[in-house]
Amino acid sequence: MTLVGKKAPHFSAGAVVNGEDIVENFSLQQFEGKNYVIFFFYPKDFTFVCPTELHAFQAKLQEFKSRGCEIVACSTDTEESHWSWLQQSKDNGGIQGVTYPVVADTSKTISTNYGVLAGEYEYNEQGHLVANGPMIAYRGLFLIDKAGMVQHQVINNFPLGRNVDEALRVLDALIHVETKGEVCPANWEKGKEAMKADHKGVSEYLAKN
Repeated sequence: MTLVGKKAPHFSAGAVVNGEDIVENFSLQQFEGKNYVIFFFYPKDFTFVCPTELHAFQAKLQEFKSRGCEIVACSTDTEESHWSWLQQSKDNGGIQGVTYPVVADTSKTISTNYGVLAGEYEYNEQGHLVANGPMIAYRGLFLIDKAGMVQHQVINNFPLGRNVDEALRVLDALIHVETKGEVCPANWEKGKEAMKADHKGVSEYLAKN
């Protein structure tokens, strides 16, 4: 399932913000018309690859914010689990120091609507509801523009950590497209030449590169 080119699914859920405050009814709608959003899912609290990703996004947080982009994380753990993990130091495998919101998708509906839930519910032969998977989120990442539209998504399996610099690069590309009216070729980075979206522009770019 792809959400690219579609409105990001709305939700309202509990979350931990500023590393310590549990809030109800957190929603991405608060950013519409004002900010870009990187909304990313991770499998579970108190695990191994996950804290490396959350700390990596925190390390680059000001770079995202300088571009008008908010970072929001989400997993299927509870708000209380998020809060406990946030109180645990980095040296002990925790995510203390992470200040961006961490959403609690305890109903698993957010993960389902974003197409990242690993597993489904079904009924067995005895009529009992069972899960056919771990029912946790894959490593999904969605870049949402200021109008609330999904412009980019990537989904990794559990063992494969993401590249935060790549998320920043794609954000820069989106901003360049919106502000310059040009398109970004392969391996484009901020500060490099882009090209006009026509045959002449492509030919000129290829001739120089």
